[in-house]
Amino acid sequence: MGMFSESVDVVCGAEGQPVELQWGGRTYTVGAEPVRWYERRQWWAEEQRAPLGSGPGLVDHEIWRVQVVSAKTPAKATQTPPADEHLTLDLVRHTGSGRWRLLRIHDALRHKTA
Repeated sequence: MGMFSESVDVVCGAEGQPVELQWGGRTYTVGAEPVRWYERRQWWAEEQRAPLGSGPGLVDHEIWRVQVVSAKTPAKATQTPPADEHLTLDLVRHTGSGRWRLLRIHDALRHKTA
């Protein structure tokens, strides 16, 4: 599992869940139902004080675990992608700005040989 922080572009569905993302010059479609939870961040090390009533975005990170597959052209959309094209990623959404970052990659990126 790799852990880092890199900006990604995310398209959300009507209920706010990720349905598509662009990362590394490729477009990925969310295949399975994404899972959301919150993680406590070390706000006391990053902020001088926490304003009363603030929590989401300051105290907690909104994390989404998504399983994605590389988007296909319409002609290839009916084909089942190979297993190594599926990735499980953790994304974090910044509450104030709405920006998304890739936080973790759970599947090893496999080098494809010719």
